[in-house]
This record gives sequence, structure tokens and C-alpha cells, in this order.
Amino acid sequence: MDLTFLELVKVIIIGIVEGLTEWLPVSSTGHMILVDEFIKLDVSAAFYNMFLVVIQLGAIMAVVVLNFERLNPFSTFKTPREKRATVTLWMKVVVATIPAAVVGLLLNDYMEEHLMTATVVASTLIFYGAAFIWTENYNKRRRPVMNALSEIDFRTAFYIGLFQCLSLVPGTSRSGATILGGILLGCSRLAAAEFTFYVAIPVMFGASLLKILKFGWHYTGSEILILAIGMTTAFIVSVLSIRFLLKYIKTNDFKPFGWYRIALGIIVLAYLFIVGDPTADN
Repeated sequence: MDLTFLELVKVIIIGIVEGLTEWLPVSSTGHMILVDEFIKLDVSAAFYNMFLVVIQLGAIMAVVVLNFERLNPFSTFKTPREKRATVTLWMKVVVATIPAAVVGLLLNDYMEEHLMTATVVASTLIFYGAAFIWTENYNKRRRPVMNALSEIDFRTAFYIGLFQCLSLVPGTSRSGATILGGILLGCSRLAAAEFTFYVAIPVMFGASLLKILKFGWHYTGSEILILAIGMTTAFIVSVLSIRFLLKYIKTNDFKPFGWYRIALGIIVLAYLFIVGDPTADN
């Protein structure tokens, strides 16, 4: 397959959607399923399913690049105490990763077979949109007990990992689930968001590796180019998206994202009511 200009535009659009929605609490997987209704790449189904996961490597590299010094326990610019703090942070990230890794390995095939539908996505968009609004209203009466990333203890990290398991259902949003969980557990919005970014690193690298191994190493030149362009686009947009979110939550809450999710979910359900859900037979 030759990569035409139209196919190139499609790949860039998908990369933009991934970069925007991976870090904002609106569900990247959900948006990808919805985008697939209108933008069809001229590739095999097996490659496309792998592409939608592996493209996340571009998004996660944005976190690594933006926070490399903070995440590097071997930095020569850090004191021994700072290096120990970085190692401790990574240990908390590992603890938070365990629940989703276990549940994901057990239920991933079932989820892909039965829940990767536009109807499920629309429903979870609405449900967790309402959850964000309720959480912010509830949180007005509380003060966070963990305002900085370093104040998140191992037990809280594990509980945040349990919340991350909710994101295995398409449309939930991995970042949304962990941010919601962090806030409910007493984290500030900033601390919850930052920890969410770091927890994503092993989760998304692991998911991408599994997809690559499952697909195999037989790529055409066009497929390699599609992966490269998609990941590069997702990386660039993710850098902008992460910077926006961190700046936004310093003075704003997550209610607008909740209302956006509800509105989008209703629009999708209305659309599916008219034309039916073609993804339900996948």
C-alpha cells in the first residue's frame, strides 16, 4: 500500500486526537473508536488495532521528555536525598501499576471483544462526566491532604491504581479515572494529575509492547511510516496538551471536562439511535 496524501492526513488527524485526549480526562480510546466511524485508514484490521495502542508511545514520550530530570534517579544534578526521593516515586508508580496490569492481562481480550463499541463509549462518557461534576461539588467541602506529589503514600498509590482499572472499559479515560480517584483519596488536582502522568509510563509502554509482540515484526514500508507519523504527531500535541492541563488546573476545576463528556455522549447516543451502532458487531 502506498501512503497517499489523504491517508497521511488521516494519520495526522488520529495523532492529534490521541495527543489531545490521552491526557485530558475525556478518554482517548473512546475518541479513537468514535473517530474510526468517520476516518477509515486503508490498512488491515490487525494493524489498525495495534496502531491505536502503539501510537500512545508518542504521547507517553512527551511525559518522559518534559519530566526527564525529575524522573531520572541517576541525574548528576541531584543530591543523594533527591535521588532516593526519585527512586521512591518510581516504587509508588510500580505499586499503582500492579492492579491494572493484573486485571488488564486477565480481561483485555474480553474487553476488546465485547466492550469496544460506540454505545459503551457514549455511556461511559456520560457516566464519568457526571462523576467529575459530582466529585468537584463534593470536593468543595474538603481540603486536600496531599498537595504535592511527594506526599502521596504507597497505600494511596495502590488505591489510585485500583481506580485505574476502571479505565479498561472504553470511554472511561485512564487519566480521568486516576485523577478522580486521586481527588477522592485526598490529593490536590495538581498532585493527582502529575501522578497520573507518571503512572501512565509503564502502563502504556507495557500495553504497546504486548500489541507489537502480538502483531509481529512484519511491517511494510507504509506501515512503518504510518506508525512514525502517528507517534510524532501524538508526541507534539501531547506536549502542548500536558502543559495546558497543568496550567489549567492551577486555577480551574474539572467540571468543564465533565460537561463536555456528557454533551458528547448524548450526541453520540442520538447519532447511534438514528443510524445504529456499527461497532456492536465487531
